[in-house]
Amino acid sequence: MNKLRWAMDGGFWDLDRSTPRTLEGEGRAVPGEPLPLGVSRGTRLSRPKQIDFFQRFMFAPFIPSYSASSHGFSLQRVLALPLTENWFATLLAQFNLQKFVSSFKKNGALQSSRLENIRKHLEDKSLYALGFCSELLLSPCDTLLLSLDFYGDDNNKKPRKKAIFHHKFPNHNLNAEAVWPGLYIDKAGNYWDVPFSMAIDLASLASDSGASYHFCMHHSAGQPMQLGGDETVEVPATLLPGISLKSAFSLKKNVEIWRSNAQKLKMVQPFDIFLSNPHISASGVIGAAVMACFGDNSVRPQVVDESQQFEGFCLRAPAVKSTLLVDAFSSVSFTAQHGNFQRLLLDLTRFHARLDFPSASKFLSGATRLAQDFCNSQQPTMETVQAICPKATVSFQQQIAGPFSFRVDSGVEIDWKNKDWHMCVDDPVFAIEYALHVLGSAKAVAWYSPKHREFMVELRFFEA
Repeated sequence: MNKLRWAMDGGFWDLDRSTPRTLEGEGRAVPGEPLPLGVSRGTRLSRPKQIDFFQRFMFAPFIPSYSASSHGFSLQRVLALPLTENWFATLLAQFNLQKFVSSFKKNGALQSSRLENIRKHLEDKSLYALGFCSELLLSPCDTLLLSLDFYGDDNNKKPRKKAIFHHKFPNHNLNAEAVWPGLYIDKAGNYWDVPFSMAIDLASLASDSGASYHFCMHHSAGQPMQLGGDETVEVPATLLPGISLKSAFSLKKNVEIWRSNAQKLKMVQPFDIFLSNPHISASGVIGAAVMACFGDNSVRPQVVDESQQFEGFCLRAPAVKSTLLVDAFSSVSFTAQHGNFQRLLLDLTRFHARLDFPSASKFLSGATRLAQDFCNSQQPTMETVQAICPKATVSFQQQIAGPFSFRVDSGVEIDWKNKDWHMCVDDPVFAIEYALHVLGSAKAVAWYSPKHREFMVELRFFEA
């Protein structure tokens, strides 16, 4: 099943993040804390189907992954069980290779040739994780996914269960998801388990230009628990038990500044049809968002970190634990591409930059204070300048040879702790991509995040 990750330009919607920490290969962003492009975009198959594709068509017997804060370096393999034409089941097994080698070194088994020592180490259940996934096509428009994951590396780690229902309306998509416990990742890289989480998303299909809207209801229950890391970190308010309703309406406009009219190579298929036209373009989005919170998650008014505190209209009723938040947002992006991605060497160079203004009221408030400081011949405070600065994200991709290309995605921010306000990168993600040109626009992606110290190999479709 193609699981769509809802993502509206402007950074208002919470995204799924690819992570090797779970067998399903994903976690959800803490509401209000958007994640870097390199690990939070695109339409993708479920994790078991990705691994099954690698095994069948790319002759990869095992798929590696790495998570420094969890299981280290591991290998995964899938057993596919095609029960009927409309029912597909998989059994995913994970082997902790790093822990297996470490146990050998610790016990001196590397110096022994006896098979008994090997068998003894292989019987350690903490080396394994097992996941069962069932995908049932109820109708051409309805899909049901059920999954159950078991982990042997931690006696306190509960099995992860998930149920997803997906329905395709005309020009709309509906997703209903329940997961217990649910894995969330905040921008600082901390992982949180929420005992029970449920979400319902209804969104219009994305278009290059025009209007779109999105409605989401999210419910969480139980006290969130941090998985490792600094135990003094405060639980994000938006993960506390409660119900939140979120809706947004936006208008998008694309402007094509330049497009190459040069002829492409004849009888040569581009490695990716979505990356085969040199061009320069820009786009802009403006929209309004409304959020209502009921429960413990409404105690504190902010829905994001301190640097992006919600400054819009806020109406609170502490007696009934409810909050209403209203604001506008906007986004501006620029894309430039050189090359048709047809030739074997250096035929693709692509740059993308995006500026997000997640709170229009915060921007206007900061701009007003800045104007007052200039009129009064006063030096603007750091908070005033910070209020008008957008969230910047850049992406650069360069073909290396044939279908291989290098890509880096990163946020760009100002170091406010330095009085000279130096620019610095924020949460970069480096990737090597292998374009599967026989499928038109698909690629195998091996990415690494230095901040989170995670590595993963994924199969992605229709990303430009």
